[in-house]
Amino acid sequence: MTTGKKILTISSIVVVIALALFIYIRFYYVFGEGVKAGDLNYVVYKGVVFKTYEGKLIQSGFRGKQAGTIQSYEFEFSVENKELAEELMRLGGKPVELHYKEYFGAIPWRGYSKFIVDGIVGRDDIISKDSIK
Repeated sequence: MTTGKKILTISSIVVVIALALFIYIRFYYVFGEGVKAGDLNYVVYKGVVFKTYEGKLIQSGFRGKQAGTIQSYEFEFSVENKELAEELMRLGGKPVELHYKEYFGAIPWRGYSKFIVDGIVGRDDIISKDSIK
């Protein structure tokens, strides 16, 4: 093997490894995870080529810059698990706490969002008669 072919082979291997590492970090490495709480606005099953479950959680809170104003934050997410998505569909409009994983980028077959919900931590869908006055 000549020196030129060795350099070309080693360079090709390095480029393939670098590309594989980039793809892994960008689309499969879990950058962060946590819990978001709010009112579940909707969960829908949509897509043209890849059908995915997409949802939105409305988080309310106070805005710090303007005294006394209330601002809501929207948390848009995707759901990979069909059973979890169907459970969330039944909880539409109710307060929930969702566990999510955050990726650097979205993959079309995983969902439109880089936030993937993988569990329900808590929900307030049952109100006792004693708490209503």
